[in-house]
Amino acid sequence: MFDIGFTELMVIGVVALIVVGPERLPRVARTAGALLGRLQRYVADVKADINREVELEELRKMKDTVQQAASEFESSMNEDLRKAETDLNRSVAEAAGEAQPELSTEGPAETPTQTSAALDKPDRPDAQGAPR
Repeated sequence: MFDIGFTELMVIGVVALIVVGPERLPRVARTAGALLGRLQRYVADVKADINREVELEELRKMKDTVQQAASEFESSMNEDLRKAETDLNRSVAEAAGEAQPELSTEGPAETPTQTSAALDKPDRPDAQGAPR
């Protein structure tokens, strides 16, 4: 932080001893040390906050990238599904168009009610309700 050597510290100490006096010098030194400690903690907190903000910004960028990729994937899937739906509808329409003429060319089919009515009629008169 500061480029202060041992000789500069000695000069500062001697000047402080002369200006403050030997009685108050220990108290001033403690106060200066406490203030320097607070300053160092404050600088460390600011550095931590800046690092946290940088990490948050990186995470936001990553989140935006992932969201963009997800939306691109979703749009491509929707497009593929629409194509598949169109192809399926076209195939169903073609199959229905081919099946319609085949049904109209066939003769009338025997209905299930006609068949069941024929089965209900007995062929012999004695089988209609004769006791056994």
